[in-house]
Amino acid sequence: MKHPRYLIIIIIALLVVAMATGTFVERANGHEAAASIIYHAPWFIALWGILALVGIGAIVKWKMWKRLWVMLLHVSLLLILVGALVTHLTAREGTLHLRQGATANYYFPADNDQATTLPFTLQLDTFVVAYTPGTAAPRDFESHVTMKTANDTVHAIIRMNHILACQGYRFYQTSYDNDLRGTILTVSYDPVGLPLTYAAYALLALSMMGILFPRLLRKKKQDKTLLLLPLLCLCTLSAAAKEHIPTVNANEAKKMERLQVSGEERVMPLGTLARDFLLSVYGKPTYRGLSAMQVLAGWTLRPEAWKEQPMIRIKSATLRQHLGITDSRYATLAQLFAADGTYRVETFTRADAPEDLRKAAIELDEKVGLIILATRGELVRPTPTSEKVSETRISAELLFNRLPGTLPLFICCFVLAILFFLPEQTKTRRIAGRIKLQTLLNITLAIATCYLTLLYGLRWYIGGHVPLGNGYETMLFMSLCLLCIALCAALRHTKTPLLAPAALLMGSFTLLVAHLSQSQPHIGGLMPVLQSPLLTIHVSVIMTAYALLGLTCVLSAIWLVKKQETLTRLSQQILLPATFLLSAGIFLGAIWAGVSWGSYWSWDPKEVWALITLLVYALPLHTHSLQLLQRPKTYHIYLLCAFLAVLFTYFGVNYLLGGMHSYA
Repeated sequence: MKHPRYLIIIIIALLVVAMATGTFVERANGHEAAASIIYHAPWFIALWGILALVGIGAIVKWKMWKRLWVMLLHVSLLLILVGALVTHLTAREGTLHLRQGATANYYFPADNDQATTLPFTLQLDTFVVAYTPGTAAPRDFESHVTMKTANDTVHAIIRMNHILACQGYRFYQTSYDNDLRGTILTVSYDPVGLPLTYAAYALLALSMMGILFPRLLRKKKQDKTLLLLPLLCLCTLSAAAKEHIPTVNANEAKKMERLQVSGEERVMPLGTLARDFLLSVYGKPTYRGLSAMQVLAGWTLRPEAWKEQPMIRIKSATLRQHLGITDSRYATLAQLFAADGTYRVETFTRADAPEDLRKAAIELDEKVGLIILATRGELVRPTPTSEKVSETRISAELLFNRLPGTLPLFICCFVLAILFFLPEQTKTRRIAGRIKLQTLLNITLAIATCYLTLLYGLRWYIGGHVPLGNGYETMLFMSLCLLCIALCAALRHTKTPLLAPAALLMGSFTLLVAHLSQSQPHIGGLMPVLQSPLLTIHVSVIMTAYALLGLTCVLSAIWLVKKQETLTRLSQQILLPATFLLSAGIFLGAIWAGVSWGSYWSWDPKEVWALITLLVYALPLHTHSLQLLQRPKTYHIYLLCAFLAVLFTYFGVNYLLGGMHSYA
């Protein structure tokens, strides 16, 4: 074969197909089956080995040592593969179950039932579950242990994201006994593979910075602005209207909103609990001119009158038909009970019911359960005075609840993007005799960016942590990145006038996705595994990369219409930092996984698809050696198709495959 690059492409394609297949095998047959058939299979390991060997050949053939940072980048990738192989061959993992007061000097490896001796003893002094103040939500799990070595005695605490390391052994908090008097620890022993892999990560980060920063220094002023955009994104871190429904008046409802109650995960104003209640049951934040607080008060004080209100949303037309509700998508509570008091929905929640009907019935049953709790007065749990939060936070949360959310922002950004795409002669027309359309668009864009920043900042302040813990919050962050890019481009990057509308268009789509996934998801505390500083870094880097890759997709779509050379150049300039950020995000996630779960790579579906996305986008970075991608049309069509990997990584894995990242 004349050029090793063709063999590299074939191997990468085989790896992508194999890993994608593995995620679906895991979905159907479990992780052990996927590991046995694909991830740990000799042929799969051999593929990675061949890729490493061909990579070494490419380094020699193309004399990469003449470009130091490029060579170090490829060397770091080779070292990552070597570290993974060493871990696979030499690392050991198992579990250690300790009861309070008990001492052990052994653990049970995952691959057999025979205990393995430790070079020290470990005793569980006590196990503690720490709860979020005012709630029943666990904030952390802590094992207080005493470790005795030949020379020393150490008292330590093992908890989520805080491990105990000694003589190459690492102990992670995994689970605990129901009586809270026992703990289950994961034991990991990888004295060679782990440090080798982490050193390779460090070399990768160093080489990526070595490649990016000289380019930044060489570029013209407008190009510098473009290359700085990813860095800027990372820093950006009564009575009803028509009929009388018994409830409290609007003034009383506003007073009640400020009462502090305990939710499952945090202390919140009663107004938020009422809003979550109404959105869950009805799907909208108001009901017939009544606020959410008035609705909750009505159900609590006068349930006999409210049971005739058609406000229980039933999404499934099939379930509505079975229940005899054909005139509306909403049911009354009375309609869900027979004349003799029998609960009509229960029949459809049984295991022998059709799956689709059963899922819809379970969803409806949860709504009815919320209403029953409200009628019994059990939905609201007052917060003890000692655990109440500040009135400033309560005011901020009530303000956040009243904001219209992301739908108006989506409409604004979408319209702005269309206006930015207007012909140049239209942009130069004056509005009201003095203000140019371009100036008006810039001002509107600045206002939209400020509004989204306010929305995101309030959510951050209310929750007490960076809002990156679920799909809605990560979509908000991506939207904020794209709006910042659009604003910077509109104000400074005048040489590429299409960058601002492209970023705006992509930003409007992410805002729409946020709205569709919303129903204003409640602001909750983070599960213990997410309570790590690496959450903010890992997720923000990944989402910034996805935002930039989405921008390359939009630019490619525009190129297919306009075919401007500047679009290709702009796309290539964005692609490099985007791919580097994606690489950094993946390996930051690996480090976090090593700290939290005991293994820096577990072949979880989200990990696998992120790696697939990285491999897919690595190819267009090599246009200098891949003649096919040197053709603009092929290059842009490839980027359009490549973004499907991003979409599946973010959405498809969450909804189809699950895994340890199913909360994301």
